[in-house]
Amino acid sequence: MALEITDATFEEVVLKSDKPVLVDFWAAWCGPCKMVGPIIDEISNEYEGKAVVGKVDVDANQEYAAKFGIRNIPTVLLFKNGEVIDKQVGVAPKATYAEKIDSAL
Repeated sequence: MALEITDATFEEVVLKSDKPVLVDFWAAWCGPCKMVGPIIDEISNEYEGKAVVGKVDVDANQEYAAKFGIRNIPTVLLFKNGEVIDKQVGVAPKATYAEKIDSAL
């Protein structure tokens, strides 16, 4: 399962990580988010120990969603060394997310 990231844990888990971090910004009411969620969970298992994979519920955690200009969900951001290095808006196949992480490793 992907890590549940909140506004309170975002800086520590994402911005200070020494590994690439894939973050899925989602909401419970969002249909496409329900399609991306299981993909993110699979990737979390496959990249365990190599990358951090997590989810931010934008309804409950608005600070970082606003900070990174999340206007459409799902939006998946890839961070490395605290910086956004890649972005995917909308639903994409699992391979797309995996390639993004691979390029950052």
